Amino acid sequence: MMNKKLKPFDIFVYVILSVGAVSMVVPFIWTILSSLKTMGQTFSVPPTIWPDPIVWENYPESLQALPFGRAYFNSFYIASVVVVIQLLTASMAGYAFAKLKFHGHNFMFILFLATMMVPSQVTMIPLFIIMKNLGLLGTHMSLILPAALFNAFGVFLMRQFIASLPGELEEAATIDGASVPQIFFRVILPLVKPSLAAFGIFVFLGQWNNFLYPLIFLNKTETFTVPLMLNFFKGTYATDYPLLMAGTVISILPVLVVYLFFQKQIIQGIAITGMKG
Repeated sequence: MMNKKLKPFDIFVYVILSVGAVSMVVPFIWTILSSLKTMGQTFSVPPTIWPDPIVWENYPESLQALPFGRAYFNSFYIASVVVVIQLLTASMAGYAFAKLKFHGHNFMFILFLATMMVPSQVTMIPLFIIMKNLGLLGTHMSLILPAALFNAFGVFLMRQFIASLPGELEEAATIDGASVPQIFFRVILPLVKPSLAAFGIFVFLGQWNNFLYPLIFLNKTETFTVPLMLNFFKGTYATDYPLLMAGTVISILPVLVVYLFFQKQIIQGIAITGMKG
């Protein structure tokens, strides 16, 4: 590989990918640098790249300005509960569509996937009305219940992976007298741990970064999540951008930790979606 000569097309692809990578990293670096500046440095003309002096006090001030501790707990609690329930429901539905040949299962699976094409803006108002009639507005259950019980992407992901498992495993378990639930929990579930890990990471990141639905369903400060709490740094007439950037850096730390430690599972999860079922 080291002695292999690069073709002009390969060089062109690497250049395009490098430009794309830099364009995605620059805003993040700018956020970190801005979180260490004063308000005057933030709006200086011409703009200054490196903060001088470095204002480390922005981070403790950002944590003290708003109840970030409570918001962190709320985001982690909501994301964790949604992950656990979605892993169970998506894997069970994926197993049913992949291995249980009931009448009309292909049509139901296609119909299920068709819901992925419906924009969330279409279902937003009906979902709000449902949560209001159930008396769940202003509570975390209004965020947990809809997200935990339905995820078409997760069902598709689990169905693709489970369909690739050899059918001889189920046949052997059936001969040994195992029922369908026993086959699922004792045979199938241990074999799909890689896909479960990848899917769980996707769900956790999505719930942690969710802003729109908490904005619609939550109305009490003590129930706010981290993205919603960050919105409070924006004032009516002025915004303290250094504190806002410091809070943003603090909010994305869990996401960075998850991505750095679980890159393999994330890439594997993307690859699983391309497997034939």
